[in-house]
Amino acid sequence: MKSKRFYTGIASALLASTVLAGCSFSSDGGSDSEGASEDQVTVDVFQFKVEFKDQFEELVDMYEEENPDVNLNVKTVGGGNDYGQALKTSFSSGEEPDIFNIGGPTDVDEYEKYLADLSDTKAADAALEGTLSSVDRNDQILGLPFNQEGYGVLYNKELFEQAGIDADSIQSHEDLEAAVETLDSQKEELGIEAPFALPAKEQWVLGNHLANAFIADEFNHSVTEAYEADSIELTMGDQMKRFLDLQADYSIQPVLSLDYSQQVEEHFSLGNVAMIQQGNWVYNTIESMDPEFAENNVGILPIPVEGYEGKIPVGVPNYWVVNKESEDEVVQAGKDFLDWMYTSEEGKKFVTEEFKFIPAYEGYEDQEIADPISQEIYEYASNGNTLGWVFLGAPTGWTEDSIGSAMQEYLGGDIEWEEVEEKAREDWESARQ
Repeated sequence: MKSKRFYTGIASALLASTVLAGCSFSSDGGSDSEGASEDQVTVDVFQFKVEFKDQFEELVDMYEEENPDVNLNVKTVGGGNDYGQALKTSFSSGEEPDIFNIGGPTDVDEYEKYLADLSDTKAADAALEGTLSSVDRNDQILGLPFNQEGYGVLYNKELFEQAGIDADSIQSHEDLEAAVETLDSQKEELGIEAPFALPAKEQWVLGNHLANAFIADEFNHSVTEAYEADSIELTMGDQMKRFLDLQADYSIQPVLSLDYSQQVEEHFSLGNVAMIQQGNWVYNTIESMDPEFAENNVGILPIPVEGYEGKIPVGVPNYWVVNKESEDEVVQAGKDFLDWMYTSEEGKKFVTEEFKFIPAYEGYEDQEIADPISQEIYEYASNGNTLGWVFLGAPTGWTEDSIGSAMQEYLGGDIEWEEVEEKAREDWESARQ
């Protein structure tokens, strides 16, 4: 059985011992397990979604108030920190969590021996069709979907209007490029530094989301096909380069020093740029910076992909899993909490109104999607105007350590684009051999 004091690292393996000594659960939300009653079941939760950290901890407090026999210790690692590496560090140190997050089928491969079967949960029974395909193994459901998310090019409606740009007319890359050039020519009048803020310091922005839009077609928009593929051709590599170049050339500089927080908080939320490549998960952050702007002035444009104009990627970003090597009562307490979060009336209301989630479960017909970005994405999904969410089927580490890293080298002028594609193909094939 695992140790009940859970520390997590957020740095390299070389610094793991130092980091683990200073990052206990009690330092960052939830209750300190050492202060919990002997009659309580303590459940350590390790989650990556920094955008809803405060709201999640509020939900945990609600649950603990209703269930005084349960103590939930929450640690959030994400944003500018590497959740995947931090999770690996916690497992390698013997301080593994009871509830944690995984992505697609490649993460299932890596952690399968720890994953409890969640088939008997109410949440698994309520999950929407197709949302469990990534975590369905041998007739067992090994994870529960966070939510549905979508992304594209978020834009400032007021700035577009001032610049005389009709967002509805932007379909192709050429249309977007013309809009960008218009914004750039009016920077002084509009009071912006640049049309875009590209956070190229973040490999996930490049290798997960940007790349996904241009590889989805290759795998018929199926995460399973991507997971089973021995190779990748990057048939839309030229389009990928063109979209990356457009953002980089018209971005706040230097892009390789720009991170996610700066992109969303310092630049987009404060009207310093007109556009960012992001999704509905940024709403809470934008709202915290400027509620009126978040509510009234943020729209979403599709990333322009030839043959898929007017479509945006929508999918399940991550899954909750329960560590089956934890004590039996802890495993059951973890399942009960996840069921409550997604199937109780209190939980469903909180998920939609406070998390601003697009539900991945049935039973939300009476709930309203809380924010305008998610509402737009829900409309795209309802009308079938979506691209596949296939990057979760890529080999472990490929999106960030391979193509994401190579894109950074390209942006830094260290390699040519042809080398980005060559490295991405070779790494994919090597991982699948």
